[in-house]
Amino acid sequence: MSTSTEVLASAEDRMKKAIANLEKEFVTIRTGRANPAILDRVEVEYYGSPTPLKSLANISVPDGRSLLIQPFDKSVLKEIEQAIHKSGLGLTPNSDGTVVRINIPVLTEERRKELTKLVKKFGEEARVAVRNIRRDGADDLKKLKGTGLSEDEIKRQEESLQKLTDKYVKEIDKHVHDKEHEVMEV
Repeated sequence: MSTSTEVLASAEDRMKKAIANLEKEFVTIRTGRANPAILDRVEVEYYGSPTPLKSLANISVPDGRSLLIQPFDKSVLKEIEQAIHKSGLGLTPNSDGTVVRINIPVLTEERRKELTKLVKKFGEEARVAVRNIRRDGADDLKKLKGTGLSEDEIKRQEESLQKLTDKYVKEIDKHVHDKEHEVMEV
C-alpha cells in the first residue's frame, strides 16, 4: 500500500509527463518556420517495415524556410518523398537524386486557423489527462482511509492534489496560448 505522499508524487510525475507529451505534440505542428521536428511522425517504408525518417536521414535547416534531408542510403530517396507526401503535412519534397529539399510555404490564414484548432485540441487532451490523473490520485487517497491516516490528513492531501492539478492545467493553458500565438504570427 502506498502512502499519501507517494500518491501525490506519482500524480505529479504523471502530470509532468502529460505536459511533456503536449510539448512533443506541439513540436510537430508546422508554423511558418522550418523545423526538423515537424518530420518526427513521418515513417518511411524501408525494407518492408515502417521506419522513422530521422533514423534514415540527416535533416537540417539550411535557411529559415526550407529543410534539407540527406539519406544515409540513397536508394531510399523515392520512399522518403512518398512518405512526406502521404504524411498530411502539406509539404512538397523535391529530390535532386542525392538529397530531398522541402520548401516550407507561408501559411494561409485558413491553415493558421486549422492549426490553432489543432493546438486547442491537443491542449484539451492534456487537460483531460491531468484531470484523470487527479481522479486516480483521489481514488488512491480514498483507499488509504482505513490505514491509520486521519480524515483531516486525507482531506489535506486531496487539497494538495487539487492545487497540483490547478498548477499543471495553468501550465497547459500557457503552452496552448504561446503555441497559438506562434501559429498566428505572420
